[in-house]
Amino acid sequence: MSDDSFRSVEIERASLGSYFVRNVRGGSVTVGTGDDASFTPVELLLAAIGGCTAVDVDYITSRRAEPTRFVVQVTGDKIRDEAGGNRMQNLKVEFSVTFPEGAEGDRAREALPRSLQQSHDRLCTVSRTVELGTPVTTVSA
Repeated sequence: MSDDSFRSVEIERASLGSYFVRNVRGGSVTVGTGDDASFTPVELLLAAIGGCTAVDVDYITSRRAEPTRFVVQVTGDKIRDEAGGNRMQNLKVEFSVTFPEGAEGDRAREALPRSLQQSHDRLCTVSRTVELGTPVTTVSA
């Protein structure tokens, strides 16, 4: 792998069930168990799936017209499966996007379904990784 393909975050414990997640650019988010306003890991997974697709769709459609509304709702069910493990199922990314009236808005509306499909089929690294089932290795340093 080339250096430009490598991605990482660092997670540091703040207290029991509360963690700081930092990226190499200095951004941070608090992750926890859901006992407070911090995001849970599952919520971050949903946000990553929806955010990835939102970026793709926004870049494609906004070339034609600036949206007047752009909201993405990501849902799913957390279950315990037959093997006794936790996982998500029924993942759904729903876009509510409107564009202004006129020729530019018409071009953006026309591009929306294709941009959703392109994101799903080839552009969104996050949802494609989830759907393809990439193995995760957990080790002690």
